[in-house]
Amino acid sequence: MKKVKLKVPATVANLVCGFDILGMAVNEPCDEMEFRLLDRPELIIHHTDEYGLPEDPEKNVAGVVLLKMMEHLKTNQGFEVTIHKNIKPGSGLGSSAASAAGAAYGVNMLLGNPFSEEEMVRFAMFGEELASGVQHADNIAPCIYGGITLVKSSHPLDIIPLSTPDLFVTAVHPQVEVKTSDARQILKKNIRMKDAVQQWGNIAGLVAGILKNDFALIGRSLSDVIVEPVRSILIPKFDLIKARSLEAGALGGGISGSGPSVFMLSEKKQTANKIAEMMKWEYDEIGVDSFVYVSKINDRGIKTVN
Repeated sequence: MKKVKLKVPATVANLVCGFDILGMAVNEPCDEMEFRLLDRPELIIHHTDEYGLPEDPEKNVAGVVLLKMMEHLKTNQGFEVTIHKNIKPGSGLGSSAASAAGAAYGVNMLLGNPFSEEEMVRFAMFGEELASGVQHADNIAPCIYGGITLVKSSHPLDIIPLSTPDLFVTAVHPQVEVKTSDARQILKKNIRMKDAVQQWGNIAGLVAGILKNDFALIGRSLSDVIVEPVRSILIPKFDLIKARSLEAGALGGGISGSGPSVFMLSEKKQTANKIAEMMKWEYDEIGVDSFVYVSKINDRGIKTVN
């Protein structure tokens, strides 16, 4: 292949209680990436979006992934990559992960798929390290594998794809900035054993609920007693939006990644749409622009575009 085009999905990391280990791909929004094979060992990055991201490969999330792959392959070929981001950086919807995962996936296709999904995740984690200072895979794994994934371990990497429940995702991205690095710095360094035990129970219950397709168990497991109480203070109207979503019939939800986006899971599309309208109204009321998305869980992940 000389050229490939991709749609790379947004992702919801943590799924409330699974900090750095659980993630889910959604259908909207998606980045667009195009890759072209070069006959010289050069790497060229173009951005056609409005976010002013660096095009120097060593400072670009996709670029550092591709540099690692080129170093590993010891190839005399290079790549030209054009990126149009529809997932706004700093949204909490896996923007950096989309660039990193899309880079690994696109080049793998150009070269005839020499790498496994797990190997692509390993390369993509270098992009996350550039973006946040930490190599984590909770966004990258579902982006590449699709659906919901459990990252049992990052070092060594151990990814477990879970089943995809037939649920609707409502996500709102209020136009306020929360940097992943900043959101990590405010986390508690020590937690009470009582809270840890409760959190472990929630994570186990959520994974069991996903595997058993037990929506009630999923709902009562979507609770975070460690991270959400701290990070929620960075998100306007978070507590009110969560309460009103549950009143409207959501199974549950919380902060998407490090925020400021908030997501909710619902059994019915009608409920998901109702929650979306409420979310938009709440942010309009305080003069904060927002983007709202309603979609099914994306069980495919990255896909090619003709």
